[in-house]
Amino acid sequence: MFDHEWLWPGFLAFVALILFFDLFVLHRKDHVISTREALLTVGGYVSLAMLFAASIFYFEGQQRGSEFLTGYLVEQALSLDNIFVIALIFSYFKVPAEAQYRVLFYGIVGAIVMRLSLIVPGVKLVDQFWWVGALLGIVLLVSGYKMMMSDGDMADPGNSRVVKWLRSTGRVTEDYEGSKFLTRRNGVLFMTPLFLVLITVEITDLVFAVDSIPAVLAISNDPFIVFSSNVFAIMGLRALFFVLSGMMREFRFLKHGLSLVLIFVGFKMLVQHWYKLPSEIALGVVGLLILGSVLLSIIIKDEDQGKTPEEVADLERKAHAAEGPES
Repeated sequence: MFDHEWLWPGFLAFVALILFFDLFVLHRKDHVISTREALLTVGGYVSLAMLFAASIFYFEGQQRGSEFLTGYLVEQALSLDNIFVIALIFSYFKVPAEAQYRVLFYGIVGAIVMRLSLIVPGVKLVDQFWWVGALLGIVLLVSGYKMMMSDGDMADPGNSRVVKWLRSTGRVTEDYEGSKFLTRRNGVLFMTPLFLVLITVEITDLVFAVDSIPAVLAISNDPFIVFSSNVFAIMGLRALFFVLSGMMREFRFLKHGLSLVLIFVGFKMLVQHWYKLPSEIALGVVGLLILGSVLLSIIIKDEDQGKTPEEVADLERKAHAAEGPES
């Protein structure tokens, strides 16, 4: 394992510097993110991740390098499903386009803090008690099966208990106020609808973390590898959202590929007490499953292909309304 004293504070400082530069230099003014700008940002974050991976290969060897790449690929792939859910949340709350990037930024900061608090103790538990790893493996197997069998429907974001409770306080404004999460009226602090969106996004990330964190724990027992691969994947999620949010329905078999990834890493974690699958093989299998599902989606077209998440959500709402109450 990495045991350099400077490693953790140095990496956290590096991440903080990147996020500061992203929000307060590149995106200090709220604006609608163009596809070109999003592609350049995604390319920048992917390049940073690959440079980081190359340094791990060079200084720590092939096994640790392969573990980082596999963890990064798994987290990045699972984030793709998260993108579609976030698009539906933005559609439901009618979030102004110029405010979406700021919501995603603070959502990512919360996700990084959440993962730091879960990964370090999680690695220690898995390392000390083999049955914890086996239990997480079973969780991943069940999650993969449920994802495979699900019809893709999402619960109504407005019916969240947290959102309902916040609205019941009477301290939520009716309209958005730019990119403000909080505002004062007559000296009283109020939440804006953008704050509700941020809370909903954070809750969504917590739900996805239940799958993604155990999945990466199945790949490496080094907390720094697990955490850094997670961070590099989710840092680029904001920009990736603006590139892929309108395209996710085109990848109709991606959900099946992701479910197979969860089942594979769950099985790997379930048996790792008796047999450790080489990290290079795990990397190849995960890459093949994801790439195969994307290619299959391109080859076999779907009638809903080309519709944005907003259009799909509107069609689903109209279909439910047309059904009406059962007689």
